[in-house]
Amino acid sequence: MQFTVHQRFFFDAAHTLQREIEAEGSRRIHGHTYHAEISVTGPRHPDSGMVIDLGHLRARCDRLREQLDHHLLDEVPGLGPATLENLCVFIARDLADMQPAPSRVRVWRDALGDGCVLDL
Repeated sequence: MQFTVHQRFFFDAAHTLQREIEAEGSRRIHGHTYHAEISVTGPRHPDSGMVIDLGHLRARCDRLREQLDHHLLDEVPGLGPATLENLCVFIARDLADMQPAPSRVRVWRDALGDGCVLDL
């Protein structure tokens, strides 16, 4: 049996973005509330009954939140342009050493209805 467990966190951050549509507003510093969900898929460990201890996953999410919350995303090392896609990759890379590694990273902005899913 395979199970998928999730942990969510949110962060508020500002950024700029170079794009063709909505160009003027995107070039100015502006902010969003972002939500992220990390999924981990695997069998239950025979002793613990857990795919992963959610306390460990939560601690890693807290560390990620500290790197992103109330920061200018343009200045976060290793992120690149602050797109939803790049945020998914940034989060996945940060958590890649976990056992088991994340199977999915989702980032979205409720206020705009935008979102992105990275299946790993």
